[in-house]
Amino acid sequence: MTSPEIIDLFKKYVIANYTRYPVCLARGEGSRVWDVEGNEYLDFFPGWGCGLLGHCPPRVVKAVSEQVASLIHVPNTWYMESQGQLAKALSVRTDFAGQCFFCNSGTEANEAAIKLARLNGAGTGPNGTNRFKIITMLNGFHGRTMGALTATAQPKYHQGVGPMLPGFAYAPFGDLDAVAKLIDAETIAVMVEPVQGEGGVNLPPKGYMEGLRALCDKHQMLLVCDEVQSGMGRTGKWYAHQHWAVKPDIVTLAKALGGGVAVGGLIAKPEVGAKLVPGTHAATFGGNPIACVAALATIETIEKEGLLERSEELGQRFFNRFTALCERTPLIKEVRVKGVMIGIQLATDGTSIVQECMKRRLLINCTHQTVIRLLPAMNLTDAEADEGIAILEEVLLAQK
Repeated sequence: MTSPEIIDLFKKYVIANYTRYPVCLARGEGSRVWDVEGNEYLDFFPGWGCGLLGHCPPRVVKAVSEQVASLIHVPNTWYMESQGQLAKALSVRTDFAGQCFFCNSGTEANEAAIKLARLNGAGTGPNGTNRFKIITMLNGFHGRTMGALTATAQPKYHQGVGPMLPGFAYAPFGDLDAVAKLIDAETIAVMVEPVQGEGGVNLPPKGYMEGLRALCDKHQMLLVCDEVQSGMGRTGKWYAHQHWAVKPDIVTLAKALGGGVAVGGLIAKPEVGAKLVPGTHAATFGGNPIACVAALATIETIEKEGLLERSEELGQRFFNRFTALCERTPLIKEVRVKGVMIGIQLATDGTSIVQECMKRRLLINCTHQTVIRLLPAMNLTDAEADEGIAILEEVLLAQK
């Protein structure tokens, strides 16, 4: 089918809840994708952050192909070697030897974390009351299902679907005093993205993550780190919170976890995870063998190809180029980088920049209206990085 034919098919049969670009992608390899007409694009935002290894990473393709031929799905009433091996692989890369629960997406992972936090707060308040309140941060993003949506502070996401769930309070990201003022006898957890993704690649100020840990310890609360976007080595460490030597009680993961295959999950300290007993939570497809072998192949690729170090190298390359560009255009107000999480704060709306880059066969993203967000693959080559940066530089310099 041609692109117009596919677009017409969507208009007739697919609910239009996404703003889609008029490009019908048909094939991908590494950091390149091709549409049905054969046009080639350089992808600096592969899979909306899921393509940490680019498109169709070879080890993931091989693992999934072999798994599909032997066992596609079994319910979690049975044991599977691949799920156990993945839980071990994720756990040993944390700082707290946690235990895992698996689901299918980031919003599911955060729903599970919210429920687990409340289970840990049951009967722990004054006179045996429940502690159920959770503090999250402004400009954070935790997902689209009702619990995760309520945890997401921005009113624009809440429009038309209220009332939201009770028990959530919001503090400005980076403001420890504001968090402290929100804590009361019913508060059980603080939930935070160590690096805010959807909010504009916002980095925590010095002492912030450590301060959140101290507040949680003081008030016997749980620290939940949403690493759906920042996890799996994107920032140069397996989990972004490790940059600040902070040990959370719960970590949530998804996006890049399966190398492009749908999988989500959480890692919890054993004493915290113990509250998730049979009957309290489940996910029918969670931890299925296809997703698990894909995630194991992703971890293997990152380690064998030295991609944690490569992520930091690429981040420095992007930072240097765009910081230098600040001196040539007033359009760029700030450059924020942590590994291959790159945010370019603009002085204006970035929508037209995304569209112009797409015309030049470079795929990027604009979030929070004024932040160009890049989440390139960890295995992007220097030549590909320079090619894409040059296109974006040209577009930015051409803006009036």
